[in-house]
Amino acid sequence: MCDTFVLLPDYSENKKFYFGKNSDRDPNEAHEVILIPEKIYDKVELLKCTYITIPQATKTNRVLLSKPVWIWGAEIGVNEYGVVIGNEAVFSKIPPGKKPGLIGMDYLRLGLERGNSANEALQIITTLLEEYGQSGNCGYMHHFYYHNSFIIADRNEAWKLETVGHHWIAEKINGFGAISNGYSIEDKWDMISPNLISTAEEKGWKMKEGVFNFREAYSDWLITTFSDSKQRRSCSIRKINETGKKTKLIDVFSTLRSHRDEKEFRPDKGITGADLCMHAGFGPIRVSQTTGSLVVEQDDRNLVVWVTGSSAPCLSIFKPMVVSQEVNYFGKSPQLDYDPNSYWWQQERIHRKLLLDYRGFSHEYQKERDNLENEILRRMENFDGQTEIIAECFGDAINFQKTWIEKLQNTDLKNKTNFLYSSAWKKNNQLAKLPKD
Repeated sequence: MCDTFVLLPDYSENKKFYFGKNSDRDPNEAHEVILIPEKIYDKVELLKCTYITIPQATKTNRVLLSKPVWIWGAEIGVNEYGVVIGNEAVFSKIPPGKKPGLIGMDYLRLGLERGNSANEALQIITTLLEEYGQSGNCGYMHHFYYHNSFIIADRNEAWKLETVGHHWIAEKINGFGAISNGYSIEDKWDMISPNLISTAEEKGWKMKEGVFNFREAYSDWLITTFSDSKQRRSCSIRKINETGKKTKLIDVFSTLRSHRDEKEFRPDKGITGADLCMHAGFGPIRVSQTTGSLVVEQDDRNLVVWVTGSSAPCLSIFKPMVVSQEVNYFGKSPQLDYDPNSYWWQQERIHRKLLLDYRGFSHEYQKERDNLENEILRRMENFDGQTEIIAECFGDAINFQKTWIEKLQNTDLKNKTNFLYSSAWKKNNQLAKLPKD
């Protein structure tokens, strides 16, 4: 499960473009942040995506991606032209395909590598979708099949694209838009695939007074309801509306870190429910964890990508990157088992320790995190492409991580979580071969 939103420059007082997304995956599904250079292909080549091979483009763009390590595609990303895309799992009355094919995350990366604008990326994805459809397992610890929705944006325009099989519908976003794990386009749209309406008619999905409503016609009520997508999308809209045109970068971070009842929140409370900052619990409903978060901030001078490179944005630091940088300061990509040389897995040592007594100990960590993050934000106020500033910010974040790993090793943290929650995380830790210290 995931959440994505975008604010166009005419919506914000400072005339900045903002995009934010949390990627919710299985708790042990390590997320990596990677930079892929642009490339020109002199001859016709084939491209191996997650499952299948398709013809390669003659030129691909430079991209920055945040993605599960085992998948070719990505959950979130941005390219050298400022196109940014986030995808969501959505659920239809039409079952998703299970045969290995192109999956939503593949389409996201294809749109970024081949599209030089939001509109062009939209056209690339929909053209490929009509040809190849979408199918294949998208889960790591358990099989998971779904259709996809996307926000595709650049500084000039943004689109909401929602799909089912080979079919699609697109709505242009004015000012601010948000999506979650449920269809949201209803009876107003700007573009639509040729057979979407006729397919609904053939299946007997009635139209009230002759008006086609995509969400009502195609949405699967049961899974969409249990995903809690309506509540989470409403939370995104409410949080951004609270700051409105005065929205700043820190407000975008805060939205991705939000829980419904912040003062009383504890991750082990309940076995149902979902938040923008998703915390996995005891299954089968609360099995997803926010494993990576990305924010794009753009003005007339710079496009800065803020990434956690770690789980749980409420317990993570947003660190700055630019698409053009040559060095990836995250270092070694994580593996699917615990890797002591990986930033993502080292941060898991902090995350999973703090889960033992979230209410009692997380506030101290968050206070120190906020102090460091505010210093990073202050440093970036004068940023104009200097990669040495990015290196300094990452250096401070890595030192902060090392300090807190050592601090927690020397702290006797009692497990104050309930039995079911504790059992679920004990199993996750064992499967990941995570150290017990």
